[in-house]
Amino acid sequence: MYKRRLSIARLLDSSSPQMGININGWVRTRRNSKTFSFLEINDGSCVKSIQAIADEEVDNYSELRSIGTGTAISIAGDLIESPGKNQRWELRVLSFKIVGSCPGDYPLQKKRHSDEFLRTIAHLRGRTNKYGAMFRIRSRLSYAIHQFFQGHGFHYVHTPIITGSDCEGAGELFRVTTLDFQNIPTVGGKIDFSEDFFGREAYLTVSGQLAVEPFCLAVGNVYTFGPTFRSENSNTSRHMSEFWMVEPEIAFADLNDDMDLAEEMVRYLIAFVRTDCSEDFKLFSDFVDKSLDARLGLIETGKFERVSYTEAIKILTKNNDGFEFQPIWGRDLQSEHERYLTEKHFEGPVFVHDWPREIKPFYMRENNDGKTVAAMDLLIPNVGELVGGSQREERFDRLQQRVRSDSLNEQDYWWYLETRRFGSAPHAGFGLGFERFLMLVTGVSNIRDVIPYPRTPKTLEF
Repeated sequence: MYKRRLSIARLLDSSSPQMGININGWVRTRRNSKTFSFLEINDGSCVKSIQAIADEEVDNYSELRSIGTGTAISIAGDLIESPGKNQRWELRVLSFKIVGSCPGDYPLQKKRHSDEFLRTIAHLRGRTNKYGAMFRIRSRLSYAIHQFFQGHGFHYVHTPIITGSDCEGAGELFRVTTLDFQNIPTVGGKIDFSEDFFGREAYLTVSGQLAVEPFCLAVGNVYTFGPTFRSENSNTSRHMSEFWMVEPEIAFADLNDDMDLAEEMVRYLIAFVRTDCSEDFKLFSDFVDKSLDARLGLIETGKFERVSYTEAIKILTKNNDGFEFQPIWGRDLQSEHERYLTEKHFEGPVFVHDWPREIKPFYMRENNDGKTVAAMDLLIPNVGELVGGSQREERFDRLQQRVRSDSLNEQDYWWYLETRRFGSAPHAGFGLGFERFLMLVTGVSNIRDVIPYPRTPKTLEF
């Protein structure tokens, strides 16, 4: 039977002293006095460490006095009340065992390191307080996403990572191939993909949406939550080549239903991280962004405005504060436009809906005006776009026409089009960038710092 180790988080939450316990963890600091040694031990279960005190009566005490930072250690002892300040409990060491020694060139000797430096040692940065807290929050929020949708009767669908379709139609795909680059087969001067593993061109998916939609039209409300990939050569603090997306689809639903669900989910997840992850969250609200808790509180309980894209352009044009990019109908909103709408005009979250048809993907439902589609973006202060979604085009003829007008290969989407021939129904969905949401709830400004191993152009070190 699996034997669960006793975590430091559980020990620190103890209501009474405990005799004869065992802990395992890593040494954060060691301080020696004349007859005592003080070790700060952390096991990753929480931000706080426990202080372990050993005296010269402990076997191999001289070895303990030279233990280095980063050493993996197992300690047997008694949990007793601490006379020190800011800690209720400490561990009196009865015996110890060095599990894994750590030499002096361990790169986390200091208490603080820059985020830039820690990105170069992503395999170790989880041992710091900040990144330990970050990845515990990431874990708990992953659970909360499933909890939210399962509690609302949604079914979780595992969508494929390898695909033959471009969901966004933007062409920013990573190719998957087993062809021999030293001997690439060709026909008529072009690569012969019939000789490839799948017998055709294959890619890493940019979204699970197209694959999850057929299940929406089969088992009702569904969602997928997994990694997605884009080969966009962007080096901004908000873009990566590999990231995770939360993508629900609602059956027999329209754009208003879509915005309602997105709003409810965002409120739920913010409330979850502020309560369930309160200790880890406090690290970010105290040391990363002191306005974080108040700002999230306003999002959790405040109003989510709704405004059409056309009206948003009018607002931006009327209140032009010297934008670098002029707001023009038919063009996408820039970050400066999003910030103006959320931080100055509405002073809170805002759904911008009914976007120009020409700047949105083919699967979005065309409105009666023939110029716009039933799409929405949720803009959040200090973050920008957090959620993007739409009512899907459920009419076969309209969808087929859009595939053709966007110069997409109709054969690549035959199965998607077929769902509109056999019992089609109105449905809607959206995508939430998980890393963008983590930036929102931690105040971290660079997306590379909310994922264990960031994948960006020219970076593949781990």
